[in-house]
Amino acid sequence: MLRFLFRAFFKPSYRPRAKPHKKPVRETLAYKAGRSIAASSAQPKTPQSSAPKRVDAFDATTSHSVTLPRVLEGRAYVTDGDTITIQKTQVRLYGIDAPELHHPYGKKAKWAMVHLCKGHRIRAEITDEDEYGRTVAKCFLPDGRDLSEELVKQGLAIDWPKFSGGKYSNLEVAGIRKKLWLADARQKGRIHVLEKFDARKNGESKEK
Repeated sequence: MLRFLFRAFFKPSYRPRAKPHKKPVRETLAYKAGRSIAASSAQPKTPQSSAPKRVDAFDATTSHSVTLPRVLEGRAYVTDGDTITIQKTQVRLYGIDAPELHHPYGKKAKWAMVHLCKGHRIRAEITDEDEYGRTVAKCFLPDGRDLSEELVKQGLAIDWPKFSGGKYSNLEVAGIRKKLWLADARQKGRIHVLEKFDARKNGESKEK
């Protein structure tokens, strides 16, 4: 009797352990498959350099007109007064001739172009292309202004009738061809004038 009462009062109460929740096998496999598909479809991003590559000057002797309309649009990196780069494509401005960087007013022409292009998306309508893929284009600001026209009006470039048909000649400032005499000599085929200037310039730099 005492043994019975002892068992009745001191009987331990056991609770069954809760079994861990398991996802159905099909659901688990489907989840893993989805993870692997998502992981494989995500391509690693490779950083792209925004710095444009240096390209040689446009070769007019091998150029040909572009029959299909090609347009580049974006921010412009300025090389000199009449050369810019858009979307890693070097573009020579249509119809004008600005001084080279080492020529008189060359740096001033470059910074004038930098000021015009800064903060804007430039639209370049390609007109000609040489055998190396280098291009000539009519370039415009978002408000429709022609970059070639703007630089001629500022007195930092001259019209090149051979390529423009004289489109910008009436915009040239008075006495500009004497001011940009090297560009004028280049247009007239007086290459010896440019060579003489370059030789003198190189001689001066060696002396320094």
